Amino acid sequence: MQNFEIAVFEGDGIGPEIMRPTLDILSKLSSAASGYNLTFSIVPAGAAHYAKSGESFPEHSMDVARRASAILLSAMGLPDIRYPDGTEISPQIDIRKRLDLFAGVRPVRVHAATLSPLTIPNGKEIDFVLIRESTEGLFYSQGCGEVEENEARETLRITRDVSQKLFQFAFALAAQRKSQGRGRGHVTCVDKANVFRAFAFFREMFDAEAARHPELTSDHAYVDAMALWMVQRPWDFDVLVTENMFGDILSDLGAGIMGGLGVAPSADIGLEHAVFQPCHGSAPDIAGQGLANPFAMILSAAMMLDWLGVTHDHSGLLADGARLQAAVDHVLARGDVLTRDLGGAAGTEDAAQAVMAALDAG
Repeated sequence: MQNFEIAVFEGDGIGPEIMRPTLDILSKLSSAASGYNLTFSIVPAGAAHYAKSGESFPEHSMDVARRASAILLSAMGLPDIRYPDGTEISPQIDIRKRLDLFAGVRPVRVHAATLSPLTIPNGKEIDFVLIRESTEGLFYSQGCGEVEENEARETLRITRDVSQKLFQFAFALAAQRKSQGRGRGHVTCVDKANVFRAFAFFREMFDAEAARHPELTSDHAYVDAMALWMVQRPWDFDVLVTENMFGDILSDLGAGIMGGLGVAPSADIGLEHAVFQPCHGSAPDIAGQGLANPFAMILSAAMMLDWLGVTHDHSGLLADGARLQAAVDHVLARGDVLTRDLGGAAGTEDAAQAVMAALDAG
């Protein structure tokens, strides 16, 4: 039986409340029957830890993350705790840069049509993936922008090294989805190449990678047009790939299509490491009240199992990742155990127990 160490960051605000039941579910799935064992190493980071210690991401925590098989990270950051320059404490961005997690994977799947604000035509299905470059772009100069009395500047950076890896990842994912019957093998580059030379450079490298995959198809879209089309016809898309800031904005639009950030999981993946976390924030206004929605955290854990299964060619992990995603989908589609943000009245524990029951029921 294979053992996998998972570095766990419980986060801030509601972070520990949604992490706890997620680890309970993962522990239940981890078994000799599935052929793997998960061990959890809980390590500190975040705004609350910074307030106590003056460190937002201790080096020991980074060491644990580096040696782990995968990293599970809950919501981080608190609006009232900031660095001296006024910027938010965001270890989730720090870890992306330090571990070269260049591919931010944001699935957009409508689990239950009743949750989406969109009217979905009969026969149409919303199931696409937005891949956001996560280490450079307009976030490159985070915390280092130049501010003068009458002018401020931030630097957008796009490099050949990172972009080529990003596009290789995007086309590989499109091929994987096509083989699974989940997409048509199509990749769309989302940019602003008509205005910025940096994005013309980005598009040029995308086209070079596309030429290496004649079995797949590709096209381009300007980011403003894509924001429109994601609302008008989201069922037309398969894999979208874009720059960091554009991806940050469009991923929240994708979450809105699904019904909210409470059902939006994510991953940040590199060549050697991967982090899995919900897209939403730490919601300190409801922390400690048992009201937080755990679905995005649980779905992020399902993504982790799937990634571990693919990376280690492990059928048990792949099967459990699919089972866990299906269990959450079942609860959302049934609609009788939903948290307040989704229009229901269930608390964190009720929602997690419903997922556990769906797993037990197969």
